[in-house]
Amino acid sequence: MAAARMAMRRAWKRPWWTKVHLMRIPKHAAAMSDDAATSEEPTRHTLANTTKATPPNAGTPLRDQLETRGIVLRTYRGGQHRTVCPQCGGGSQKELSLSIHIDEDGQGAAWNCFRARCGWSGAVGRRSNGNAEGESGIAGTDGFAAASKKFRDVGMTARKPEVPVQRPKVNFQPPSAKVLQFFRGRSIPESVVDRNGIMEEKCYSPATGREELAIAFPYRRDGELISVKYRGPRKSFWQSKNCEKIFYGLDDIKGKKEIIVVEGELDKLALEVAGYTNVVSVPDGAPRKAKEDEQLPPPEEDTKFSYLWNCREYLDHVEKVVLATDSDEPGQALAEELSRRLGKERCWKVRWVAEQGRSHTDIASTAQENAEQNGDAAALPKPPKDANDLLRMEGPDAVKECIRNAEPYPIRGLFRFTDFYDEIESYYALTLGEEMGVSTGWNSVDEVYKVVPGELTVVTGVPNSGKSEWIDALMVNLAEDHGWSFALCSMENKVRDHARKLIEKRVRAPFFDAPYGQSRRRMSRESLGEGVRWLDDHFHLIRYEDDQLPSVDWVLNLARSAVLRFGIRGLVIDPYNELDHQRPHNMSETEYVSQMITKIKRFAQHHDCHVWFVAHPRIMRGWQGEAPNLYDISGSAHFINKCDNGLVVHRSRRPEDGAPDEVQILLRKVRNKASGRIGDTKLRYDITTGRYSDLY
Repeated sequence: MAAARMAMRRAWKRPWWTKVHLMRIPKHAAAMSDDAATSEEPTRHTLANTTKATPPNAGTPLRDQLETRGIVLRTYRGGQHRTVCPQCGGGSQKELSLSIHIDEDGQGAAWNCFRARCGWSGAVGRRSNGNAEGESGIAGTDGFAAASKKFRDVGMTARKPEVPVQRPKVNFQPPSAKVLQFFRGRSIPESVVDRNGIMEEKCYSPATGREELAIAFPYRRDGELISVKYRGPRKSFWQSKNCEKIFYGLDDIKGKKEIIVVEGELDKLALEVAGYTNVVSVPDGAPRKAKEDEQLPPPEEDTKFSYLWNCREYLDHVEKVVLATDSDEPGQALAEELSRRLGKERCWKVRWVAEQGRSHTDIASTAQENAEQNGDAAALPKPPKDANDLLRMEGPDAVKECIRNAEPYPIRGLFRFTDFYDEIESYYALTLGEEMGVSTGWNSVDEVYKVVPGELTVVTGVPNSGKSEWIDALMVNLAEDHGWSFALCSMENKVRDHARKLIEKRVRAPFFDAPYGQSRRRMSRESLGEGVRWLDDHFHLIRYEDDQLPSVDWVLNLARSAVLRFGIRGLVIDPYNELDHQRPHNMSETEYVSQMITKIKRFAQHHDCHVWFVAHPRIMRGWQGEAPNLYDISGSAHFINKCDNGLVVHRSRRPEDGAPDEVQILLRKVRNKASGRIGDTKLRYDITTGRYSDLY
């Protein structure tokens, strides 16, 4: 048992689609596996005696022949395929080392594992040349018994019913006039009833405890009667006992590329009235609600949906599945469960809606007239719940319209632009007023750069160029002009020094009587108190109080809290080299920076918060006072590759660059052309107050 559990855990490391399909072992394979388990020699002997005149597994679908050997594919169409080798598991790297070629007519397949330590190869169908297994390599010639044992060891066994599957014993009789009237009352003509082989039978009803005349819906596969579902008095339903579960109308979808799945037999008949015959109905109705866990149960435990596994040969080659289940909560739960098993990528979803532009009174009146003409006065739900309801309310054209308007089944993380129409229209109408960015407070800077919520701006510059000072001045402008608030993770500043710089910009007076004040009067205590209260309203500190450096994840987690608690619109991380950058030994700095920038951008976009990230340039040998560029940033080119905006703050150090109080703002990257452009501008810096102003 311990070995089996370990094998099961190894099996679940395979891709999700491999996990699901590996479990779909046909019933005949399960029986042979049991034989192999109890007596391996007789099983090999039986297979070895297969004559060349009779191909091995004659009549067995190619898919089942491959799956019994552990070869599971997304599709079984003709051509070349790659997957994980079931013998070696693809090695430690889980390589897709097994190459399989399937004949175009689907009558044969051959495979080979290209891992040197494995080399497993073989063939089935026409390719096997009469050899029962046609396999070599690790699998050797043990054949089917070995393959079956391998499946049993990892727990991938087929469903084993508690009682033998039986075929129903029936005593059908043609539908009576009363039954035909029942169908006419639901807008289903006798021709549709006849084509679907609906009969009548007197049999025991579990609901009443006695024999009743009931409508019999025969479930057939390749014309053979597999089971029967009965509808008795007072809308009671039951099925023939110990019979295999399959779709109702299964033969109608054989070989079809597009099918429709409904929740009840009457809905299948209603769609046929509307012109669709490629329709099947589930046999057991809908669950009360969908299960929230993403992991599907193994087939032997998936009893509610056993009909899907039993009908897999009909479903494998289907390219589009239209889920036309009921519009109530159980119907939607059924659609979710079916899509999980069939694959959401090939599923579409129907919404049962009445014709637009018609009032409910008109619809109800029309439905009542139809019911009276057909001799049925059954009440209709409001609004239509399924295909038959809509057929009775508005006729076949309305049903067709709903099927034609089926929408792709939602897949988490996959969208269409129309899913965001409201946001796009709001962007076009400039509803929020910030879509093209908000003003920086300097006209000259606005010409090349505006602040857009949800973007990342990387700021660089040589030491003592005023990067942090300029960002502080920008935040003060945004707070004063637009009411923005910010979270500050500024590791190079002491709290008291950072407060001094911000308050000076706010009250426009020096904090101290000091030379930099240039004889201007120092701010009063009243101004100081007002400034501190203003800081409290607009700025929130992210400080790491331990000796260790903070990580970017720690900073972003606190920033998320600041968004929720204080509604911040901006985040400053200053500088990059003051963060903890421990990374796995096998990860390069370039990879690390790429992941870090991605995290920061996701935070900005998700919380509609602008982030300024300060990064120092590397040591510039032979520097002559010129401004650096973004590719000079220490660490990785990803700083410029992945940011939305990249700018350089540069203070004039050469006479030809301008006066000492002139600061250059150099935009070197702007992703959003609606908010800026690449270009240069200059500001004048007031050392007394720390504020900047336009030169012109």
